[in-house]
Amino acid sequence: MIIRTLPALLASALLTLSAPVCAQENPGAATAAGTATAPATADAAKPASSDAARDALAKHEGEGDQSTLLKQTLTAVDKQYSLIRSKQFQFSYDLNYSYIGQEKIITDLSNGNITLFDIENTSSHIITNTFSGDYGLLDNLTGNLTLPVISKYSETRGSGGGVSNSLGDLSLGTRWQPFAAERDKPNLTVTGTLRLPSGRSPFKVIAGSGQATGSGVTSFSAGLNVNRIVDPVALFGSLNMTASLPAKHLYQVNGTRVLTRVAPGMSTGFGVGFAYALSYGISTTLSFQEAISAGSKLSFADGGTAKTTMQTSGMLNLGLGYRISPKTTVNLAIGVGLTTDSPNLSVDLSLPLAF
Repeated sequence: MIIRTLPALLASALLTLSAPVCAQENPGAATAAGTATAPATADAAKPASSDAARDALAKHEGEGDQSTLLKQTLTAVDKQYSLIRSKQFQFSYDLNYSYIGQEKIITDLSNGNITLFDIENTSSHIITNTFSGDYGLLDNLTGNLTLPVISKYSETRGSGGGVSNSLGDLSLGTRWQPFAAERDKPNLTVTGTLRLPSGRSPFKVIAGSGQATGSGVTSFSAGLNVNRIVDPVALFGSLNMTASLPAKHLYQVNGTRVLTRVAPGMSTGFGVGFAYALSYGISTTLSFQEAISAGSKLSFADGGTAKTTMQTSGMLNLGLGYRISPKTTVNLAIGVGLTTDSPNLSVDLSLPLAF
């Protein structure tokens, strides 16, 4: 999957920030059942008409306010920003498309002179179907299971391409709210994720036999997320670190050498953004995410070692949320890569369903 589109604790604060507008009671409704009432006079009809107008314009039960919409938007865009109540289940489906285009200059200086010069163009199209389920272990603790199904097509000019359709890496995660949410105060969430290498490993792919759909290593991520509602705007930010176990017992041919072990470096990421409720049914989000990964150490069968360079990935994400029911908000997000290590383009459609 691509860098994400990135994802706390809004239940109490959101419900208290903007309460629904209630219509005043109709005086005529106070009469007991079966009791005869006098015919309405012209003067008596005016208050009744005014109350009816207010009732028609008031927000009825089941309609959302801006704070509730912000909560749903943060839940759909990034699960890290909200929890669900104990013993409740929420299922989410996410469809993502990303495009990565690269150009490499290939030269041969073995004789001291340039004997080969070529520009190699590589393009990759990735479609990811992500199925995830959340379960409220406690009111302040949520468990999560994520299973991606990935279709990947990559093509290199002059050497053909490859297609892979496979499962991605399975993820098990938790989100914990250490402190009760309070109005006008930032809300904190602590997250932890264990990613298992269930996808097709890039260290075991043979050239021309398909594309990798997983990372090939087991990794653990820990993060801290903070958000604050300033109705009708929700501000949010995140910080996380990821450590990976090495991939051992490999036998992958890389040119004239055989790769036997890969030890990925630590990575750190952060993100900031805001969500804005335009109305009871429409919201927008703007966020920035960056991840910095240290180089990986490679070991070869001949005893030699090498280390890759540090990578920096940055994405700018624009999102739009549309509330189609009291429990369902569809979110569409478009991401633009800001560095050479980022996807050029990503389009993400998410649909959360609460039960």
